[in-house]
Amino acid sequence: MRDVPVSLLLAFAAGNAPFASAFSPSSGGGPASRLIAPPSIRSGAAAGFEVGVGGVRSIGPSTTHLLAVDEKQSSSSSPTSAEGLGNFFSSLFGGGGASPSPAPMIEETPEQRLLRLELERRAELEAGEVLRADRVAEDKYAYLALFALQLLPLVGLDRWETVSYFLGTAVLTVYLGGRQETVGEVERIEKENALYAPLGASAAIGGLYALIKLGLDPTSLYAIGVSLVGAIAISDVGVPLLRNVVPDSFAKGEVEVPEPLAEKLKLNPPTLPVDGLTTLALGIVCTLAYWSPVAMTQKFMVSNIIAWSLAMTSLGAISLGSFQTGAILLAGLFCYDIFWVFGTDVMMTVATKVEAPVKFLYANPPELAEGKSYPFSVLGLGDVVIPGLFVRFMSKVDEALKPAVGSYFTAATAAYAVGLASCFVVNEITHAGQPALLYLDPACVGSALAVGAANGQLSEVWNFEEERPEAEPEEVEGSIEVESR
Repeated sequence: MRDVPVSLLLAFAAGNAPFASAFSPSSGGGPASRLIAPPSIRSGAAAGFEVGVGGVRSIGPSTTHLLAVDEKQSSSSSPTSAEGLGNFFSSLFGGGGASPSPAPMIEETPEQRLLRLELERRAELEAGEVLRADRVAEDKYAYLALFALQLLPLVGLDRWETVSYFLGTAVLTVYLGGRQETVGEVERIEKENALYAPLGASAAIGGLYALIKLGLDPTSLYAIGVSLVGAIAISDVGVPLLRNVVPDSFAKGEVEVPEPLAEKLKLNPPTLPVDGLTTLALGIVCTLAYWSPVAMTQKFMVSNIIAWSLAMTSLGAISLGSFQTGAILLAGLFCYDIFWVFGTDVMMTVATKVEAPVKFLYANPPELAEGKSYPFSVLGLGDVVIPGLFVRFMSKVDEALKPAVGSYFTAATAAYAVGLASCFVVNEITHAGQPALLYLDPACVGSALAVGAANGQLSEVWNFEEERPEAEPEEVEGSIEVESR
């Protein structure tokens, strides 16, 4: 018996349209061949595949399965559909007729294979970008509110405006970051990483503090690295936003790259997407504006744009993996934040002496700025990203456990808002810097446990773990053989 791909049998049983058309009699007088393949493989025609009359099979464990069906007709008569099906299964399982004669083979060259894989990769990316743009469209009012908040410094610099800016920007970023669609692989945090995260963070902030005390200013080197990564983050976050304000023809357009540059960048086909280039240019402009020779009080809004892009990218690129990992991470950084803020002057020194777009800034009123060494109120990026990862993870818990009472994601978002508001209230009362994670981490974890208790799902929540994505089988180096029967 001939080996038959399982995907082929399943597709036939489902009555796929391509199979139905393949079994239809041809209206012409001579032999014809119809190619049956998944959409991703059909695009291989663009990669230069030549398929003759007959069947196409793949050798090795590759998942590519193609089948072409002969349709022979004479000028005096044409076979019925039933006869066509009979002949097809007869030839497929080796029954009836003479054995096929040896067939010439056409190999897929390495260049054709690379081109096919690149076309498939670009198709997957485009499908992902469509999902990202659709999600932005769903959340358009939240994005509009977030953008409006970025203009609040132009309205005023009073205390209520400062608190409104920080609270609104942080909560909306956590909400939107938790709902955004992502493209590509996500970095998963393991329990061991979460356990040692406070030690790594302490070493980093302690190192910066030591350099400052030694009279060495790490600001320039640190800020250069962060702002360059920020340009890429703006490019990534900006694509789905741009696609919601420009025509599809622009968003899906491509730019031809000169051959020398295409060879250097290893682009095949030698094109780049217009939307990606546009947002990358915007990211570069923001980076150049950040480094312009003007006072930070005149350009802190640009710094906030870079910081926001970094936060959104981080929320989309990192996953906690399991509830226990999230609990360990938040508990460890809860202690870290309290120690470095209340126990030492390290956190405040680094936050005010190292100027880089890793924090949200809001300028103090002139009358307050005169008496302070640092002219801004500050909200660290970690106070958004760390709890934000937990809030985003709660959306996965919602999808899996489907609670009847409330929503884990909604409760965590509300808890984040309440925790941050509590931090600002205490700050207003004491007029002293506060470790935001002191308020945020218990609120977020507590909200998850409360919803779990209300739904009788405490055990499920505590033991919840995302499924690990299955590793895609690597395509074996080989050739696709095309035989004529």
